[in-house]
Amino acid sequence: MSELDKKINQHFSGLVVRKDLVKEVKGNAIVPTFVLEYLLGQYCASDDEDTIRTGIETVKSILASHYVHRNEANLTRSMIKEKGYHKVIDKIQVSLNDKRDVYEAVFSNLGLKEVLVDSETIKAHPKLLVNGVWCIATLEYMPSEDSKISPWILESLKPIQLSNFDMELYLEQRKQFTTDEWMDLLMQSIGLNPEHFSKRGKYLQLTRLIPFCERNYNLIELGPKGTGKSHVYSEFSPHGMLLSGGEVTVPKLFVNNNTGKIGLVGYWDTVAFDEFAGKSKRVDKALVDILKGYMANKTFSRGIETLGAEASLAFVGNTQHNVPYMLKHSDLFDELPDKYRDSAFLDRLYYYIPGWEVEIIRGEMFSEGYGFVVDYLAEVLRSFRDQDYSDRITKFFSLSSDISTRDRDGIRKTFSGLMKILHPTGEASKEETEEILRFSLEGRKRVKDQMIRIDHTFPPVNFAYTDDSSGKEYPVTTLEEREYPRHYHQNVELEDEAVHETYASYVAKQPDRPSTSPESTHVTVEEGQKGISYDKLFGQYLTGAKEITVTDPYIRAFYQVRNFMEFLETISRFKEPEDEIKVHLITTPDDFSETQQMGNLDRLMDVVKQMGIGFTWEYDLSRTIHARHIVTDTGWKISIDRGLDIFQKVDLNDQLSITNRMQEYRQCKRFEVTYLQL
Repeated sequence: MSELDKKINQHFSGLVVRKDLVKEVKGNAIVPTFVLEYLLGQYCASDDEDTIRTGIETVKSILASHYVHRNEANLTRSMIKEKGYHKVIDKIQVSLNDKRDVYEAVFSNLGLKEVLVDSETIKAHPKLLVNGVWCIATLEYMPSEDSKISPWILESLKPIQLSNFDMELYLEQRKQFTTDEWMDLLMQSIGLNPEHFSKRGKYLQLTRLIPFCERNYNLIELGPKGTGKSHVYSEFSPHGMLLSGGEVTVPKLFVNNNTGKIGLVGYWDTVAFDEFAGKSKRVDKALVDILKGYMANKTFSRGIETLGAEASLAFVGNTQHNVPYMLKHSDLFDELPDKYRDSAFLDRLYYYIPGWEVEIIRGEMFSEGYGFVVDYLAEVLRSFRDQDYSDRITKFFSLSSDISTRDRDGIRKTFSGLMKILHPTGEASKEETEEILRFSLEGRKRVKDQMIRIDHTFPPVNFAYTDDSSGKEYPVTTLEEREYPRHYHQNVELEDEAVHETYASYVAKQPDRPSTSPESTHVTVEEGQKGISYDKLFGQYLTGAKEITVTDPYIRAFYQVRNFMEFLETISRFKEPEDEIKVHLITTPDDFSETQQMGNLDRLMDVVKQMGIGFTWEYDLSRTIHARHIVTDTGWKISIDRGLDIFQKVDLNDQLSITNRMQEYRQCKRFEVTYLQL
């Protein structure tokens, strides 16, 4: 058990569960994660292995005895008839039979219809009237002489969701965790291993939770298949509903004017639209118009009556093309049906999650650590829907006056949501506040910039904020803007200086073999940015050097030695074939695998000889070196705050991975480089 897992169990005993247990108990049961974790939370919320094993067997027994498999429905119905009653786990939906003046339930897996339900049950659980609720229900079989009367009766039910929780405990225990620890706890809670995600990657994952804690929050995520876009909306919370694209209709979503029945937005906290993208999809224009009104005003009409609702909307879909292609030929909303590429609709989206930055989910990315029982976390987030943390911005910062009211609303709601998720007490440092603010600005800017490309009547907006203590203004850019400035701004008139400041434009000007002298400068690369390579970073500054000294205390693990090898490859590409270059590395020993480290570095000495590179290395046994830099005999000093470890983790074992082969396709960590002429 990791130190974090120990800490989680210490402060949230009985409210957490080991996430790998879900797979162990699920078997062939097609049950949402929150159902399984509800049961695991009852019997396995412990760090004691014996208790966990006993609990697993109990949960398996409950599922075996009470979960209804579709192919065993007849057997279960027969058992209920013979016993007279039986407890089942199933998804139940209720409707009013106005001809008989009774409520009747449909059991999804059991295949039962016309199960009688009393009015008190409906009053207590109104969501039964919408798309169905997973429940533990007791069914009775009472045949009647009247064949028209159903023999099936719902005796009792218990929705599978937490009934109550202690908010004060949650807030108090949050104080025991650092922000990084808390973020990792939340990542494990949604079933992901935080070790496989950068901080920005964690932010992108946790942003998916905002619709559950913010009322009337409108979110879109477009990206490649397999990144888990819809998972959180179908598996995470009993208060969320996931709809496939073909299932969306006005009556189902808002109101059936013929029956007066309220649709999904009136009952669920979050309604997510799966498979939202697809240019060829037929879309009901009336639905788009009603959506625009609801997203803007939080209301919809039922005949002459106007009704309000609090449901947040999430739109998720797949993209067919990469980012530069979309930017060059269209925009980042390119995959949406034409009727949704309406600037009035898009303007009501508060955040655009760049799904192309989210890694395709692999087996090793699932968590085996402890996290909140998802039903518990779902209830916590739901309780925050009554609160607004957007005013925390004004403690340190002010938004640019150029930002419109709708832009400002989107930024503030995203900020508020992330504050509730990461800092539920409402307290965050200035640096933490700024980090969330920049992230919030970026997501709304992504929406607005694409709207401007679609509808040129929208003026460009300066997405920036001011530090109230210094008065300095800080502009915010998206990563796509940094990576592809020529395509990103092709339809927008911006000052040349604004584009020139981005690193992407800087490296784009550099030829493979420089024809002009390099200059002293400073560049910053943001987390998640692509298009970066050692060639672009260092190539022109290494040209002509005969001796190069690299100081980096962290050339230890295999991947770090591999990074250094790729740096030597850059040196080889920027020297003349006939030249010989001396490269000396100063590093520190690996306390855990020094023998392996020495073997890798010695092996590298032999490998690069054929490249015309004489490589040597030594340990700094004082262990006092911290600065990381490259010094050449041509008078250049390149200071890198992260050393050569600038790329996020790639799978070195996957020989067919493009990120393994080409640095430009890797996501970067945030780092800064300073080039000085000595």
